[in-house]
Amino acid sequence: MAEILPGVHQVEGVDPSPDFSTHVYLVKDSGATWTMIDTGLPGSETAIAAYFKQHGIAPSSVAQILITHLHRDHVGALARVAGLTKAKTYAHWLEAAYIACDPPYDGPGVAPAEPFAVSETLKDGDSIEAAGGLVAYHTPGHTPGHTCYYQPERKILFSGDLFFGDGSKPILTTKEYTHHRPTAIVSARRMNALAVDSLLTYHGGPFLRNAGPQLKALVQSL
Repeated sequence: MAEILPGVHQVEGVDPSPDFSTHVYLVKDSGATWTMIDTGLPGSETAIAAYFKQHGIAPSSVAQILITHLHRDHVGALARVAGLTKAKTYAHWLEAAYIACDPPYDGPGVAPAEPFAVSETLKDGDSIEAAGGLVAYHTPGHTPGHTCYYQPERKILFSGDLFFGDGSKPILTTKEYTHHRPTAIVSARRMNALAVDSLLTYHGGPFLRNAGPQLKALVQSL
């Protein structure tokens, strides 16, 4: 895929195998800049740089990189993509500590391979001047500082790993990679209270149109 919604790109070439999808999103800002959400596994910077070249996007036009959480498949290329673009980097304050490996993360999932200090930390409810206006929602459960990013005008939810795509439907983060499933359920209920049309998951999916009823059915089943 390339442009999956107006001004929203799903970067091609970052999936490590056909059975393991990693959706790095590149979103057009109101002006001439772009925002990236997550960066993929170590080595994904090569595919990201190739995608920039293919679509005529100057790396320096990527103004900010937003991280949903600490797992290596989301931050593995963070240092190198930040170096390529010179973008500011953002993560929730809890997650920022684990991304910096201070302290090292000992929960489920694969921790970062190398420490990285993000430019700025976020808290629940922070507004971000990106993609026409995003709101950061602290959605713990998958990891302690997991964060979703919501575009209220377009009703787009970048859900990180709070939700996965399983064929034609979204599911809750899987147990084996989740820090605390009951907390993830509470976070899912909170996101279900938002008006969601497009649910842009990191693994599987995404669900581009009319995702709200699917999300509601999932949360009601938990």
